[in-house]
Amino acid sequence: MDAATTAALQKVLDDTRVRTGAPGALARIISTNGTWTGASGTTAASGTSKPGATDHTRVGSLTKTMTVTVLLQLVQESKVSLADPIGKYVPGAPNPSATLQQVADMSSGIPSYTASNAFTDTYFAHPEKPWQPQQLVDIAKSMPAVFAPGQGWQYSNTNYVLLGMVIEKVLGQPIGEVFGKRLFGPLGMDNTSFPGDSTAIPAPYLSGLTNQGQPAGSNVDSTHWNPSMAFTAGAVISTLDDPQKWGAALFTGAGILDARTQQLRRDSILHSPPPNSPTAGYGIGIGDRDGWWGHDGDLPGYNSVLFHNYTTNTTVIVLTNTDNSTTIDGRPTPAAQAIFAGLAAALPQ
Repeated sequence: MDAATTAALQKVLDDTRVRTGAPGALARIISTNGTWTGASGTTAASGTSKPGATDHTRVGSLTKTMTVTVLLQLVQESKVSLADPIGKYVPGAPNPSATLQQVADMSSGIPSYTASNAFTDTYFAHPEKPWQPQQLVDIAKSMPAVFAPGQGWQYSNTNYVLLGMVIEKVLGQPIGEVFGKRLFGPLGMDNTSFPGDSTAIPAPYLSGLTNQGQPAGSNVDSTHWNPSMAFTAGAVISTLDDPQKWGAALFTGAGILDARTQQLRRDSILHSPPPNSPTAGYGIGIGDRDGWWGHDGDLPGYNSVLFHNYTTNTTVIVLTNTDNSTTIDGRPTPAAQAIFAGLAAALPQ
């Protein structure tokens, strides 16, 4: 990339980070014009160290792209079918007739446990508390179904907790071991891990800052909050380099899926019902937003983005150590998403 472009990208990163209140931010753009990496701010709200590519962070719902990739591998290996009902694998699951495809593309009607006051009250009172996947599902079971399977669309973290439980049952292995053997090891993602119920994060790391569950105007360090509350919906830890490796596989299938199964993922995007639209939709663990394919991730204290544009062959990665939002076009927008929007607009057309 030329000097003018890289300077413009760095200015967007710096200005938007300040606007969102993120202590620090990392970004990388991989394109046919070259690769740019930018860093801004500090690794912690009270720190002085600049973020770097080796800093570990919690990537939140980028985990969903990994969970569903393993599910698709099991489909490819004829170990499961996307037409199977979730109740076949998880007895007592909410909306048990919802198919694995409906669970994966968020059309299952299964409510998200994270929308339960009973869950959030307990979580924010004791953020270090470990959670078992079944406990999270049980919370969802206490809530009314959002709609009958296939009769609507709503993003639900419970869906991806259930898919993790399916994978563990079918393979008879803990999900951290599954991810390591099927994804992280083969792709050389040596700095990516599934932490289970450990609150530790490998050094060096970004310290998370969040206002979730706090009095208005207050923030708290959430670095060592327990990620087991997200399980296979959002617990993975990674660095800037490894999402680049993951994106190279996720957006092509290279090393993880055969061409037919990768195309199945591409073809799964739902463009209705709302909030899906002709220009923005969600499918089997991946979304398409006006030609940018991928996912974002939130966990208290952390926000991430991994998107790819097939037309321009450009990938954008953004990692921030806050999930706090700023207002863009009248809507609350988390830090990494706000930075992504600015970077995408600054790229040469």
